[in-house]
Amino acid sequence: MRVVVAPVELHIVSDSTGETATRLVHALEAQFPDQPFEEVRHPRVESVDDLELAVRRARGRPAVVFYTLVKPELRDAMRRACRRARVHYCDLLGQPIDAVSRVAGVASQGRAGARAPLDAGYFRRIEAIEFAVKYDDGVGGGLDDADVVLVGVSRTSKTPLSIYLGYLGYKTSNVPIVAGIEPPQDLFTVDQAKVVGLTIDANRLAEIRQARARSFGGTARQYSELVKIYEELALAEVVHRRLGCPVIDVSDLSIEETAQRVIRTVEQRRLDAEGVRA
Repeated sequence: MRVVVAPVELHIVSDSTGETATRLVHALEAQFPDQPFEEVRHPRVESVDDLELAVRRARGRPAVVFYTLVKPELRDAMRRACRRARVHYCDLLGQPIDAVSRVAGVASQGRAGARAPLDAGYFRRIEAIEFAVKYDDGVGGGLDDADVVLVGVSRTSKTPLSIYLGYLGYKTSNVPIVAGIEPPQDLFTVDQAKVVGLTIDANRLAEIRQARARSFGGTARQYSELVKIYEELALAEVVHRRLGCPVIDVSDLSIEETAQRVIRTVEQRRLDAEGVRA
């Protein structure tokens, strides 16, 4: 007999849109794959009455209240309301704001929905995203100017990964491995510390390609045929060995997880190379 697990309500309370809290809540949900959840958003709260209403909805239920409130008086009111109602709660901004304030020696501005300034970091990210689009799929080169160079067969997430790395501020170029087409010679002369290979399980790649073919209304048998895929992956393995680059298997990884592995790999290789030169 199957046991029905009651969902836990995750109430997200914010004086802005609640996107900051929502991203963290999604990360928390991933840690409990067998537990169902129900998200309840309470955006744009502006008064103690708004807070009280949110807490009343969670009271007496299997619920946790997560809140991002920049005004100290609202944070205090929310904490008191949750305690009175015996509702579990988590202040996602209070402690970080207080910690930064103590270290910096200045008080936060307390502006709800405040956005990061258009500083050098912002423009660096925009430039990196534009770079990824310009040099996608081996178009136009860009290998020398790239911070990261990705090498793999089709449908190993090279394009979305390049753009996501651009969002993180890393200029990324990607080079496809295609049967019958020799990779650009620049790939073998560029700084190898920034080159990372991508691979994927053959069956998983077949599923992805078949789904893509169906979405375009065709079969694309050669594109998704398993024997051909094994040949492509074997060719990619040969190129990766020629490059002497580390290879990341993306079969069960999200774009975010792959990006973090790529960044750690490239930065570690650069540190190792600098240590050798020193």
